[in-house]
Amino acid sequence: MQPFTKAVVGIIKAIPEGRVMTYGQIAERAGSARGARQVVRILHAMSEAHGLPWHRVVNAKGEIAVQDDESRFKQQLYLSGEGVEIDEDGRIDLARYRHLPDDNVREGGDGSPEEG
Repeated sequence: MQPFTKAVVGIIKAIPEGRVMTYGQIAERAGSARGARQVVRILHAMSEAHGLPWHRVVNAKGEIAVQDDESRFKQQLYLSGEGVEIDEDGRIDLARYRHLPDDNVREGGDGSPEEG
């Protein structure tokens, strides 16, 4: 697994229940500020195999980006079950629910913190 991929997997695993992160936020934290689309691909390809909490990742507007109706409903259901409120426009208040990991610590490939 490439270092960026390992970092992305570790970051997603570390998102706590009831919080969300954006694709771009994860990419930047993993070392590639312009890698949001790579995060999408990693999430799609590795969520099941690595037990990732995929439902805690949203787009920069706080919206569920999944297009498939069933998966979109699942994501809303999972987030609601964790106490995350989704407004009538399908948005999550990022000021309230965004997970902001300690900026002085960078995620290691195994999800453990590494001093950065």
